[in-house]
Amino acid sequence: MGLTDRLKDALSRVDPRLLSAAEKLLRKVPMVRHRIDRETDELLSEIEPKLKPYRGTFPSYPRLPEEGRPREELLDQIDRMRQQEASRWQEGFVSGAVYHGDPEHIAFLDRVYALASQSNPLHADLWPSATKFEAEVISMTARMLGADAAPGACGSVSSGGTESILLAMKAYRDQARLERGIQAPEMVVPTSAHAAFDKAAQYFGLKQVKVPVGPDLRADVAATRRAIGRNTAVVVGSAPSFPHGAIDPIPELSELARAHGAGFHTDACLGGFLLPFARKLGYPVPAFDFTLPGVTSISCDTHKYGYAAKGTSVVLYRTEALRHHQFYTATEWPGGLYFSPTFAGSRPGALIAACWAALVSVGERGYLEAAKRVLETARRIKDGLRQIPELQLMGDPLFVIAFRSDALDVYRLLDAMAERRWNLNGLHKPPALHLCVTLRHAQPGVAERFLADLRACVDEVRSHPPSKGGMAPAYGMAASLPLRGVVSDLLKRYMDRLYRL
Repeated sequence: MGLTDRLKDALSRVDPRLLSAAEKLLRKVPMVRHRIDRETDELLSEIEPKLKPYRGTFPSYPRLPEEGRPREELLDQIDRMRQQEASRWQEGFVSGAVYHGDPEHIAFLDRVYALASQSNPLHADLWPSATKFEAEVISMTARMLGADAAPGACGSVSSGGTESILLAMKAYRDQARLERGIQAPEMVVPTSAHAAFDKAAQYFGLKQVKVPVGPDLRADVAATRRAIGRNTAVVVGSAPSFPHGAIDPIPELSELARAHGAGFHTDACLGGFLLPFARKLGYPVPAFDFTLPGVTSISCDTHKYGYAAKGTSVVLYRTEALRHHQFYTATEWPGGLYFSPTFAGSRPGALIAACWAALVSVGERGYLEAAKRVLETARRIKDGLRQIPELQLMGDPLFVIAFRSDALDVYRLLDAMAERRWNLNGLHKPPALHLCVTLRHAQPGVAERFLADLRACVDEVRSHPPSKGGMAPAYGMAASLPLRGVVSDLLKRYMDRLYRL
């Protein structure tokens, strides 16, 4: 019996409230600490070669070269790596990650980026074009998300969904302290909400009050009602959630928040640029935006189904007064009066320009047509999944297709699909996988190839014993081991390996 199994067996009957204390004691025992370190290193050593495929193939530069290398030589190296990496996402083997991917669209955004490569919104007097583009991106996104019902709607462009969420949670924390006299602000968050909310809680000293999801994988309204208290600064809902693609009951949740004088944040990072068009196509999309009076902020990623270049997102607020709690100002600095709207000071104006160009060039009709292709492809994949008896579709998603299995180890299935070049997302608690459908999957034959490979991998996993390597052991440890610190250390050491030359 391995260490993971022994620890799981020993702690399976321990009160969850005592696990943290038990873990601290166990990790102080040299023999236990040594065994954990050894098994973690063995697991990561099996994964590391896949993380570092260029070792020995391309030059490595651990320090500055004595003489600068020729530009053409470096361009050649970058292009060769690009070619090696591009085929998987270009051919539709990847869940999410690249949402458009058409060569002409990419070339267009590249040209825009090159034209604006030196611009920086921090210096609005030098590059007024950057603030023009940003203001219009915010306005277009807000009006797509119900700003006609919220005349004061405003926002900022951020570097991605995580920053948008962090900015909003920081704004609610400060609003709760300054306007409502709440010294220990809390956020009420479904267990299915994005990990960025947990990051915000850690960064900003917010207490998370987590509420469960129901059998339909949507936030439990009754549990949310019980969780809201005098210190609640904000309630959160997803449209849809990243793990399972479920849209939380945002009309009910936002009304609960409004009744208690709290804010409500809709995390539409994933669905913001798809759900409005899905509704126009006749799909059952409940209200989730500013058309609901209780919704006071929204995060929406332009670099996903908005088809902009990575990394841009928009965080929206119902009022400028709420957005003021996001802003940073310094009035006593010897360097002068300083202010910035987001966490960064200098920001890449070229990415904002490319985002603006993506939105304006695609237009409403283009987004509607793209949504139709994505949703029709997702329907075919869901229909095919229902024909595989070993797999169970989770909930009733529109385009993020999550599935689990009572018959086999889904993490071994994850590795088997990876051997066939598929890059799927592993989910946790419960163990499951998902495919986030994009325009890459809407190419002819991709959905059929996915289903054929999935059927073959199900048969393979059922008929073959486990093999070493891949992500199955890591996910297996995280799923079965009740010691959070051990799993956290594993993830930190994994990130350490990413930075090794």
